[in-house]
Amino acid sequence: MDKKDNYESNEQIRDAMWKNAERGGDIFSEIKFRRNNKKNYFKAFVKVFSFILIAALSGGTAAQYVINKAISKNVNGNTNWSVLQNNVQGEYENPILQVTQKVAPTVVGISDKKEGEWETPEGSSSGIIVKSDGFIITNYHVIKDALQINVKLSNDNVLKAKVVGVDPITDLAVLKVEASNLPVAKFGDSSKVKIGDVAIAIGNPLGEQFLGTVTAGVISAIDRKINIVDKKAGEQTIYKVIQTDADINPGNNGGALCNIYGEVVGINNVKLKSTSEYYGMGYAINSNEVKLIINDLMTHGKVSRPSIGIYGEVAVPTDNDGIEGVRVQEVISGSGAAEAGIITNDIIVQMADVSLKNMEDLSNILNKHKVSDKVSCKIWRNGKALKISIMISELKELS
Repeated sequence: MDKKDNYESNEQIRDAMWKNAERGGDIFSEIKFRRNNKKNYFKAFVKVFSFILIAALSGGTAAQYVINKAISKNVNGNTNWSVLQNNVQGEYENPILQVTQKVAPTVVGISDKKEGEWETPEGSSSGIIVKSDGFIITNYHVIKDALQINVKLSNDNVLKAKVVGVDPITDLAVLKVEASNLPVAKFGDSSKVKIGDVAIAIGNPLGEQFLGTVTAGVISAIDRKINIVDKKAGEQTIYKVIQTDADINPGNNGGALCNIYGEVVGINNVKLKSTSEYYGMGYAINSNEVKLIINDLMTHGKVSRPSIGIYGEVAVPTDNDGIEGVRVQEVISGSGAAEAGIITNDIIVQMADVSLKNMEDLSNILNKHKVSDKVSCKIWRNGKALKISIMISELKELS
């Protein structure tokens, strides 16, 4: 602005001041008004800025609350945290990688010496560390008849292992190595597993050089029932297993089947896979059953199960005057059933006042009792109903 413009501007201000004075106003009111205008603009700016800042902070807090709530729901299997995280952050994080990093250090390779010969690397199997002082769980058939067992840790250290306990019924065994501060797998609640959940198998599929191999798929079925019959012991075992399409190869025996949170929900078992000739059907013993077995094996070296000593099958009502129950195919000598007078072709209709339809019903009732308990039974023999009492004995080990 040049001197002329500055002069004219000052003249305009003076004229306005004198006119205002002539109207009876304060000669300085115009100046105050202009100054007040500037103050008002500044105050308005501060208010708007404060409002935006508070709104941003509130929105961020609310968003974090929603995210935390969603992630906490995820623990119960209701929210996919990785998808939510990706949407919020705009980044991709591979959950399978995270699971692998968490679980792989707890998976070991197992090789055994039988009849003077060590298994080839291709024949070795897997195990999972369940206690930091060296307790490891694997499949029983992996170490059955082994003269010596070696365990290879994820850090490549090889340690000798001894057998603490075995349970042929569930095909599980617990080993012990002399070590401390080992990484330990976290076992999840298999009752929360749902069809369609992500399944991640970690094991030793083709020998020690492939220790920690990871395959992934989905849960195909839960509580799948597989019957394993042992006529010599006179019992049939009903496995309630998790089925998955994740690749489970022979070396995965005893390895971990994990959920998306890095929890072990099953112990892989290729022996059960042999019951199916279909590709893409792998099985794992569910973790809730495994946890019970582990405690018994570590404490007692075996699992004590109640039994009455029979091998049975479902009685077909159309062949038995409408009677349904469990038909006795064989009675084990010296068992509670034998002592009570049970004979072949008897149909056990009721046990402990509960009607029976199959061997699973019978097993469920027995599992609510202890060895040496007596249970009342109703049987059907040659067109007549009989009531007897049977002493529950301990189930013999499968050979």
